[in-house]
Amino acid sequence: MFTTVPFSQPSQSQLPDDLFEAIATLKQDLNAVILAHYYQDPDIQDVADYIGDSLGLSRQAADTDAEVIVFAGVHFMAETAKILNPHKLVLLPDLDAGCSLADSCPPEAFAAFKAAHPDHLVVSYINCTAAIKAMSDIICTSSNAVDIVNQIPLDQPIIFAPDRNLGRYVMEQTGRELLLWDGSCIVHENFSEKKLVQLQVQHPEAEIIAHPECETPVLRHAHYIGSTTALLKYAQQSQGNSFVVATEPGIIHQMQKAMPDKTFIAAPPTGTCACNECPHMRLNTLEKLYLAMSQRQPEITLPEDIRLAALKPIERMLAMSR
Repeated sequence: MFTTVPFSQPSQSQLPDDLFEAIATLKQDLNAVILAHYYQDPDIQDVADYIGDSLGLSRQAADTDAEVIVFAGVHFMAETAKILNPHKLVLLPDLDAGCSLADSCPPEAFAAFKAAHPDHLVVSYINCTAAIKAMSDIICTSSNAVDIVNQIPLDQPIIFAPDRNLGRYVMEQTGRELLLWDGSCIVHENFSEKKLVQLQVQHPEAEIIAHPECETPVLRHAHYIGSTTALLKYAQQSQGNSFVVATEPGIIHQMQKAMPDKTFIAAPPTGTCACNECPHMRLNTLEKLYLAMSQRQPEITLPEDIRLAALKPIERMLAMSR
């Protein structure tokens, strides 16, 4: 649900000696704002005007006065910014920065699923495409999903999409029965419960903090469960000095900056690879960010009917989250 123009990949001859300074200059020249998710490369986090989770990024995208939004994240995030800012230029450094969770919910299949349950209200996690948002009644994030569902009348049946793990967590927290779409995030499903327990034995003083997209066996060991922003705040407020972090390890950069005297250990994946890093998020680089700003592309655009349909459930979420 996006259109693009040809975009050349970085070559060394196109890049300035000081990318940080060049990006700062472009930001002023374009009247641009750089929004970055916690899962981005540390260098990108360090040049961003705002770093946050999906809810915080949505609020920033809705409120910004900038003429250009550079979204250092993945497709659905940049699409959300465009939904909220139809007349602004929205740039995504790498168009291949997709999302396994969003991809697990194809629009045609979800339309049929929704049609089979016409009495259900559709609550969709923001980690979905604009087409799925357009079929939804309310959007939620991991920060507000429990609160959103708690505001819906008890006699109203609910479809929750696309993340089954977040859906199960919401069911446990609210006591509500939800009809779950069978989608998931490859990163949060890759954490090993066995290795997590072994790590806990090695570091008995460490608190385990986890994102609700993780599978139930991992969440069972967590001392605290929350969104990326909530995990950061919890670590700041906790009397503990050591934490095992069960989410994409990009957040650890902000944790270490905010709490240099505390220890943060990335929860281990099932294999020996760096599978706890999101391969889509990590496609964005500082070089690609610079080129996107200097070339004003790749640009995210959306069909107006999809944009307007997707805008309504996002606005409902923002209103219900105030």
